[in-house]
Amino acid sequence: MTRATTFVAGATGFVGDRLVRRLAAAGHRVRGGSRHPGPAARRHPAFDWVHHDAQDADSTRRALRGVRTAYYLVHGMADGAGYAAREADAARIFARGAAAAGVERIIYLGGVRPTGPCSVHLQSRLTTGEILRGGAVPALELRAGMIVGAGSASWRICRDVATRLPVMVVPPWLKHRSQPVAIDDVIVALVAAADLSGDGPGVFDLPGPETLRGVDVLRRVARAYGVQTVFVDVPGLPREVAGRGLGVLSGADPALSRELVEGLAADLVATEESLWAHIDHAPMSFADAVATARAQEQAPGLGALLFERAVGKAAAALWARLPAGLSSG
Repeated sequence: MTRATTFVAGATGFVGDRLVRRLAAAGHRVRGGSRHPGPAARRHPAFDWVHHDAQDADSTRRALRGVRTAYYLVHGMADGAGYAAREADAARIFARGAAAAGVERIIYLGGVRPTGPCSVHLQSRLTTGEILRGGAVPALELRAGMIVGAGSASWRICRDVATRLPVMVVPPWLKHRSQPVAIDDVIVALVAAADLSGDGPGVFDLPGPETLRGVDVLRRVARAYGVQTVFVDVPGLPREVAGRGLGVLSGADPALSRELVEGLAADLVATEESLWAHIDHAPMSFADAVATARAQEQAPGLGALLFERAVGKAAAALWARLPAGLSSG
């Protein structure tokens, strides 16, 4: 039986692209929102695609007409300086548009609240959740830490750091803990949230089943890819410097890399009630999440292999210059 229309804002992103397909399989009538709906419609012609600009109130109201449940997966970190203010504006626009359209529930995927200093990126996600939950439409906020899956920016950086460096320096901030969760588990949670009982706004965390230090994440990823990486403790390495280096290493946007590294300033572990206690699903282990992500990735081309070899030689040269007596992490 087909249900009422479900709208996904940010439907062409890493999470959204998977979500629209899973919602359709669960019987939802799916409407995807994108600033560029044409390519999305060619990729998924069975869905209803509409133009949606999160910064435009008229676009948002049109996209939400006739919608019962609306997913909000919009993030603007890649849009450059001032993105936090723009994200807050977009959340207000969406909350007002949903109320005007008679939407019954908003489901938002945000980020875990850190136990210490909060980066601009993480604070912006928390602020977005507060704005949506403060609107007239009941909103459910699901908070995830690092999402493991092919296509995730944070996963790509983690994978590349773990597999392209023969020597990895370990500053103190890389020993903060997190609970990585597989993208497949996040999608299960998002779909289940549409049928979760209760009309009031609420917050649930989506922790993976293991609590790992950053260095442990890198070590286990390297091992999963068959790479022998040496981890060396260092007394300090500014996160800003590390962010720049990781951007070069992975090919990711430098600003994005810096923001993600800034988020490692504190533990990212669940502090809210876990959604897993409310649905019949057990999230996969970190090892299985990594194996699944690896299986979904395409084999690197010749250019990528040559790049990795060049990076390896540069790292080996750096290792030869390190002071003696550094301990392994």
